[in-house]
Amino acid sequence: MKCILLAAGYATRLYPLTKDKPKSLLEVGGKTILEHIIKKVEDVKDVDDIIIVSNDRFYAQFKDWVEQYSGSKSIKVLNDKTTDNDNRLGAIADICFAIDRENINDDIIVLAGDNLFDFNLYDFVDFYKKVKSDCITVHELNNIEELRKTGVVEIDENYRVIFFEEKPKYPKSNLAAPPLYIYKRETLHYIKEYLEQGNNPDAPGNFIPWLISKKDVFAYKFKGNRYDIGTLENYNKVKDIFKQMYLE
Repeated sequence: MKCILLAAGYATRLYPLTKDKPKSLLEVGGKTILEHIIKKVEDVKDVDDIIIVSNDRFYAQFKDWVEQYSGSKSIKVLNDKTTDNDNRLGAIADICFAIDRENINDDIIVLAGDNLFDFNLYDFVDFYKKVKSDCITVHELNNIEELRKTGVVEIDENYRVIFFEEKPKYPKSNLAAPPLYIYKRETLHYIKEYLEQGNNPDAPGNFIPWLISKKDVFAYKFKGNRYDIGTLENYNKVKDIFKQMYLE
């Protein structure tokens, strides 16, 4: 299994903090966001390689970080060659870029490089092994405004995804889907097909409603917290939460 970490965005809502530094390399609780995520990935024995997709502006910073980081998995940084928000490829196109560049012919676990969470990824992988199909993660979220900022899911009694909408104006459930997915090797060609049909290349959740029309996708419902660092306000809140966690 390969891990693709999406970190090619420009985080303009976090300016000036992210004008000259990628969001993933901001610190929370004394570590970069990236390190928190990679530590979770390193606990998954099935993952043998981690691929970070960056852009031309921040590629060198990610390379420098990887060179000084001492971890248990092979980590490679890719440059998607984009330079700003106007010419960025988009998250789904970056997944396809990584698959093509690295000739990936394996199952993949895909994570956004700016989302922190406190559940164990190996539990998600174990669920994937049981259902033997593509998987997403979901958790209960009862704040309507927050639901409007994420993917919203409906599932059946077997946890099969029957409806998915990215950032809905009127959420149909309280199940939120953060950007954390596992795709089978046999599904990878669908990502390219999705893009070739002219579908939205951005926001990785946009791929799911298209995919569930082709095959079964299941939802792993995790217990724990997920922290989206999309704004300065959220970043400061998360820093305070982690500060308290480390003090306790």
